[in-house]
Amino acid sequence: MAGWIDTHCHLDAPEFDADRSTERARARAAGVTLCVIPAVCSQEFAAARATAHAFGDAYALGIHPLFTPHSSEADLATLDAQLQAHRTDARLVAVGEIGLDYFVPLDDAWQQRAFHAQLLLAKAHRLPVLLHVRKSVDKVLQHLRATRFDQGGIAHAFNGSLQQARQFLDLGFKLGFGGASTFERATRLRSLVAQLPAEAIVVETDAPDMPPHWLYTTAQQRAQGMAHGRNSPAELPRIAAALAALRGVSMAQWQQQTSANALAVLPRLAPLMHSHAAD
Repeated sequence: MAGWIDTHCHLDAPEFDADRSTERARARAAGVTLCVIPAVCSQEFAAARATAHAFGDAYALGIHPLFTPHSSEADLATLDAQLQAHRTDARLVAVGEIGLDYFVPLDDAWQQRAFHAQLLLAKAHRLPVLLHVRKSVDKVLQHLRATRFDQGGIAHAFNGSLQQARQFLDLGFKLGFGGASTFERATRLRSLVAQLPAEAIVVETDAPDMPPHWLYTTAQQRAQGMAHGRNSPAELPRIAAALAALRGVSMAQWQQQTSANALAVLPRLAPLMHSHAAD
């Protein structure tokens, strides 16, 4: 089952409308076998599903905390209905992207209510979750414990402490690392990558967001008209190489390890990987 798994890639985002097929083909040529495409709001559920089916990838359905200002209880009901309607879809592998965000101002009571409700839906539908944990690790952990969530999942773009990382691992989660780990100034994050158990880490791009250092543009460059570097799933192997270097392991070892970690925490990916291997 050789091949990289991009465990978090918004390939359905409008930033890819002009060249989605080209970018997915470029990623496949680079060795990215599977992308997991998380929806961000109920209006995008169909797009995430269609994109996954078009490219032989996987998807998740959920309401991102940054989209909660435009969501309601009706959207939670839609999520429940869609999880039920597509329960036999082999490409539906998780509930996500869900979680909490304290980097931007939001209606905290409602984002917490929406997150709590989605954890319960994931539990009811027996699916793991893809978690958004920006500036919210402790509160997210509180909700996981309060709901006695036992389906596991991935704490996407993890940037917490080693102690917080261990708490997620104890609850059956893996931790997602991507472009942010490629910046030399991200010393705490890079130290975490080096210290964590090998079975704790999955790799991701969060494309088109979270570009690695070689795609990043400065504020001055953007002011001069240079666009913010768009991330792509094709960057995953190079991002993974930066993580492998921090751990002192070979790319072959790292590919095998991170793919095994992804399959362990998102078990519905396994048949999809097998089908690609048989192609």
